[in-house]
Amino acid sequence: MEIILILSALILSFVIVLIVVPPIIRTAKAKHLFEPFDERKVHTRVVPPLGGVAIFIAFILSVIFATDGLEFSELKYIIAGVTLMFFIGLKDDLMIISARKKLVIQIVTVILLISFANVHFTNLHGVLGEHKIGHITGISLSLFAMIVIINAFNLIDGVDGLASGLGMLASFVFGTWFYLTGNYAIAIMAFALVGSLAAFFLFNVFGNTNKLFMGDTGSLIIGLLISVMVVAFNELNLTAPEPYRIGGAPAVSFAIIIVPLIDTLRVMTIRIAQRRSPFSPDKNHIHHRLLSLLNSHLKVTLTILAGNVVLIAIALGLNHWRLNVNLQFVVIFLIGLAFSLVPSYVLRAKTSKKAYSS
Repeated sequence: MEIILILSALILSFVIVLIVVPPIIRTAKAKHLFEPFDERKVHTRVVPPLGGVAIFIAFILSVIFATDGLEFSELKYIIAGVTLMFFIGLKDDLMIISARKKLVIQIVTVILLISFANVHFTNLHGVLGEHKIGHITGISLSLFAMIVIINAFNLIDGVDGLASGLGMLASFVFGTWFYLTGNYAIAIMAFALVGSLAAFFLFNVFGNTNKLFMGDTGSLIIGLLISVMVVAFNELNLTAPEPYRIGGAPAVSFAIIIVPLIDTLRVMTIRIAQRRSPFSPDKNHIHHRLLSLLNSHLKVTLTILAGNVVLIAIALGLNHWRLNVNLQFVVIFLIGLAFSLVPSYVLRAKTSKKAYSS
């Protein structure tokens, strides 16, 4: 029965996006609702940035339908949080708002989820030697982690299919684990996101006249939902049944979302080292570097997704071997950082070779 509900959420969200995208594109073109160009853009034509509208509609409708009859008291607060992200993202896509205002709304949204949906950490699973943590510490850590994840997914949305692909991968992995451990309601939520992102991916990557971007509307929604799954994954692992309990849950969840986290850390470090604002725009993201090498959005996306899958497999392997969770963190971080630096290294080598040849 539960697998039918999960599949219904997946299929329904996929179909809804397929249905609503064409009228969204027609409306955007009729009303000239296009994303403004800036120096970071890697596209040469105007494209409606309203894919997040389709993702929002599909996710909300499919989750409400598929969880009907299940105990999921947190759902109304999650929907409220997603709705807040939807409106602040939509305003930014159409009018442009300050980063400070976006951050304020993000903080309000996360506090809403922490306070009413009980989405917060209570245990660190041995990270830095800590297990059960105090209420204030748990809330503070949850607020910080969720805000970082939301903005990391917002920043990684730079080439076709990347943010949606990473969101699909994370949601699929988390959703599968939720299903295996009997947490069906949140598994439905995860697969509803998978379905909506899969349909959007088709328009975003393979669309021609019907191409659209997800915009901040979509990336903020993805970031919020993934952050909720990260917290739930770590908390539910405290009581998960064998053989599905993951002792190093923090390290494994880090590996699942490592690409946007490592990329955000790397580019902000570069900006600070150059004495610029860590929030100033540039083309130092890993997808920009890879695009210079591969010259294809799809190749860039598939390369990054493949790297993410490898890192998830490594994390699960380390956990299977019961390595200390702190050692797992260090190993995964170093491998992820090395992966992220490879494109820049290759570009510098090619540049040096050209300069030497000339």
